[in-house]
Amino acid sequence: MASEPLVLGFDTSAAHCAAALLRGNAVLASRLEEMTRGQAERLMPLLEEVLAEGGAGWQDLDAIGVGVGPGNFTGIRIAVSAARGLALGLEIPAVGVDGFEARAAEGTLPAVPAPRDQVYAALPGEAPRLMPRQEAEDAARGAGLAFAPEASPAGIAEAIARIAAGRFETVTGAPAPLYLRSADAAPSSDVPPALIDG
Repeated sequence: MASEPLVLGFDTSAAHCAAALLRGNAVLASRLEEMTRGQAERLMPLLEEVLAEGGAGWQDLDAIGVGVGPGNFTGIRIAVSAARGLALGLEIPAVGVDGFEARAAEGTLPAVPAPRDQVYAALPGEAPRLMPRQEAEDAARGAGLAFAPEASPAGIAEAIARIAAGRFETVTGAPAPLYLRSADAAPSSDVPPALIDG
């Protein structure tokens, strides 16, 4: 392994595909594509483009970083599944990074945009939860913190890669999705359990 690890970070937890390739603190390539659907089809080609732009191949990677949410259920599953599969196939670690950690900056309330004028917020001393945007903004102001949930997805991918670079040598488990709310669409209570499970 080189003295500075080569790490690919990516995220599809919202209406985008974002990826960044870092060696140490240097960003070799970064890509962001806004999209409301199609992440499953676009993610792998986008990752290959980022690797090619950074002058690297899959076999050169030391680790993978992936955004695990909170956010869009389908998007989170796409990215986490891809990271787990790549880690297994390449025999390298995959590090899950939540959206709060990726957005954390000194003096800022970690918050992730959510539908219907809400945010997922990690208020000081409390577990992260879904809450009205105005309530989170008021809480941030009351705590003397800035409120900026609309961080750049490209910047998020870079943050994910940086965090993964600092953690991959000690990671022991596979990344897992972080869900803070129930799905919008749930099986009907009229559907037999066998059909739900199968």
